[in-house]
Amino acid sequence: MDIGIVGLPNVGKSTLFNALTGAAAAASNFPFTTIDPNVGIVPLADDRLTVLGNMFSSEKVTPGGIKFVDIAGLVKGASQGEGLGNKFLSHIRAVDAVAHVVRCFRDPNVINVLGALNPGEAADIIETELLLADLQQAEKALEKLQGPIRSGDKKAKERAETIEGLIKGFKEGRSARSQNVPADIQLEQGFLTGKPVLYVANTDEQGADPALLSALETRAKTENARVVTLCAKIEAEIVQLPSEERVSYYESAGIQEPGLARLARAGKELLGLISFFTAGPQETRAWVIPRGTKAVKAAGKIHTDIERGFIRAELYKYDDLVRLGSYKALQEKGLVSVEGKDYEMKDGDVVYFRFNV
Repeated sequence: MDIGIVGLPNVGKSTLFNALTGAAAAASNFPFTTIDPNVGIVPLADDRLTVLGNMFSSEKVTPGGIKFVDIAGLVKGASQGEGLGNKFLSHIRAVDAVAHVVRCFRDPNVINVLGALNPGEAADIIETELLLADLQQAEKALEKLQGPIRSGDKKAKERAETIEGLIKGFKEGRSARSQNVPADIQLEQGFLTGKPVLYVANTDEQGADPALLSALETRAKTENARVVTLCAKIEAEIVQLPSEERVSYYESAGIQEPGLARLARAGKELLGLISFFTAGPQETRAWVIPRGTKAVKAAGKIHTDIERGFIRAELYKYDDLVRLGSYKALQEKGLVSVEGKDYEMKDGDVVYFRFNV
């Protein structure tokens, strides 16, 4: 599942992507530096991995990750093709959620395409372009239903009535999220404003400007969306340091949790993801899956052969392991369970899949 990083040009999207992935994605004081979306897997910090790795004396510890896609900057008129708009909108359509980067820093050396710095207006411009694209999508869907309706298809008529309501809402400036689009229609149409969203307030080295941050938070409340505040420039510089120097830098700066860790965690929550673990002497690893995933599909996350030859899942809870101190103690307490294909995986499950192919 992917999170697309979007925003107006020159708000710090590619700098943020560099920080998230440590990659050399282009970050320049020039609109449209990023033409094709860059993709990177961002590790998810999880203290449980370290504990499991130590308990099993694992040779290797591998975190789970979230895929972030750096999408080039949208501009006003993108829904009509302005600024390579059609290409950019198609990239947004392909992701599962949106991280909307908004500029909350003042720097005369970095071009601001809006002129005045206004986070609320910046957020509105992106949302308006996505709404206009959704309006076009809905009108096309309604047009396709006219033939079946003339043939007397009752289901087509019911669907058309739902889409007509959505069109009315889009014209009034209401997102698909706020209209509670039925899940089957959202899945079919992929409305851009129906995707989960979080806002990233990109600040300068001194932190958030209270007035600018307040404006963005007020805007985010209209979408019941979360705001994550960070300085992409600092985070991108820190990620270039050796790991031991990063820790000391955060400690000296009094930063309890890096902004990137907060963003990755917020992204995990936004997508409705959970983590399960496999653990042993060779490797302890976290696997990230959507909440509600069945055991057999979770097995396929590791390898398709395990899913195909699934026999059973032998699992226990991370918290129980830490509380009792050993796998043997879990067995003695009867806390190791055997589950079938339809078991719904829970966050913190430690599992061993039996399979035969």
